[in-house]
Amino acid sequence: MHHLLAWLALPEYGLSTVFVVAFLSATLLPLGSEPAVFGLIQLNPGLFWPTIAVATLGNTLGGCLSWWMGLVAHRAVDRRRDQQLRNPKALRWLERFGAKACFLSFLPVVGDPLCAVAGWLRLPFWPCSLYMAAGKFLRYVVMTWLLMQAVHAGQHYW
Repeated sequence: MHHLLAWLALPEYGLSTVFVVAFLSATLLPLGSEPAVFGLIQLNPGLFWPTIAVATLGNTLGGCLSWWMGLVAHRAVDRRRDQQLRNPKALRWLERFGAKACFLSFLPVVGDPLCAVAGWLRLPFWPCSLYMAAGKFLRYVVMTWLLMQAVHAGQHYW
């Protein structure tokens, strides 16, 4: 594990590191990808848009994995119980908004499970993926821009 972390920390692997961290952070693992995105952009500002694109792709694919795991879990439960589960209020809310709710997959704490629940409900994969990508892209752009503004303001302050 130490060798993997050392390899991912090397600057020449920056975009691949961002991809892996963004992918893993979109699963149910408790990780955040913003520090990796911001760190790489601070080291190489010319990689702003490639970093945003790679982070969005990795985070979206991680969300798609969560969607798929939710779908597989539902199928396994259906086979075992041989009936549909009753939907509590949160599931009914998600069913009402459908794939559009996946736009909120960028939210901390609830965003990653939201993707799994969308798969559980068998919401359509491609619309869910597109809404996930849009929300995650906007989050990366806004968060990185805000962090850059804060660092820039801090440099002028001192």
